[in-house]
Amino acid sequence: MYGIESILYGVGLAGVAAQAAAGVLDAGRKPFDLFGIVVVALAASLGGGSLRDLLLDRPVFWIADQSYLIGAMAAGLATFALVRYVRLPARLFLLPDAIGLALFTVSGTQAALAMDAPWLVASLMGVITGVCGGIVRDVLCNEVPLVFNGEFYATASWLGALLLLGLMAYDVSPGWAALAGGTLTLVLRLAAIRFRWRLPVFRARA
Repeated sequence: MYGIESILYGVGLAGVAAQAAAGVLDAGRKPFDLFGIVVVALAASLGGGSLRDLLLDRPVFWIADQSYLIGAMAAGLATFALVRYVRLPARLFLLPDAIGLALFTVSGTQAALAMDAPWLVASLMGVITGVCGGIVRDVLCNEVPLVFNGEFYATASWLGALLLLGLMAYDVSPGWAALAGGTLTLVLRLAAIRFRWRLPVFRARA
């Protein structure tokens, strides 16, 4: 039976691949060449986890284990090749992005717990891991980051992280808690896209 470390390692690799694919699909709407596409894919897939590790004062995950870097590049190049032969909807990147958000929320929260971070810090590290790569991706694509003006994004991530932490506080196994937290994040994000759930937008009174 796989241990929690092996499960989280797989979750991290899957999250990297999903966000790299989302980065390519998003950048593909711009006239970027292959190098530009790869840069966006790597920024989207590695940016959030890199910031998390720097804040937690731990080795940056893709420098400590280049499997993450290889996985991101492979997923990005495979997606780049696919879209040259298959016509895909413009907003399709939102699906792998949502999957990556859920996976990174789980892995980021668990990574913080492994460093003995308190629960609130751990939940925010899950959010940082989930959303910061997307912020860098959107900035590189010269767009307003989706997390700032789109449907529930960071909110879905934070609620998923809090559910994970709450279940673990009641002695639910880390694997089941991670599954529940990731599932909640994914369901909330997809439902928000489908039903246009948003937080209130700032508008100053005239």
